Amino acid sequence: MIVVNTETIPGHRILEVKGLVQGNTVRAKHVGRDIAASLKNLVGGELTGYTELLVESRRQSLARMLDQAQQLGANAVVNVRFATSSITAGAAELYCYGTAVVIEAAVQRVGESE
Repeated sequence: MIVVNTETIPGHRILEVKGLVQGNTVRAKHVGRDIAASLKNLVGGELTGYTELLVESRRQSLARMLDQAQQLGANAVVNVRFATSSITAGAAELYCYGTAVVIEAAVQRVGESE
């Protein structure tokens, strides 16, 4: 499955649009991570616990979106975007969406023009 954040895929032609696909996950903060983050705020630097949480959330929402695209019979997803929103104090949603499409390689034969 090809996944891009552009409207087209170089070297490929979109044959069919299957529709909007999406995946999301809602995650809550971990008390241990909150304590470590509070301490890190005093001295500065990366909040690795939260970085890991976001990486895991992106992977899960992307996987759910790709599962939906595959169920529709798509072999690519174009215009992929990520969004986040606060659900409650201490919990946030990570949302991934795009357009599921069927593509084929655009093969140009000798002597043909585009």
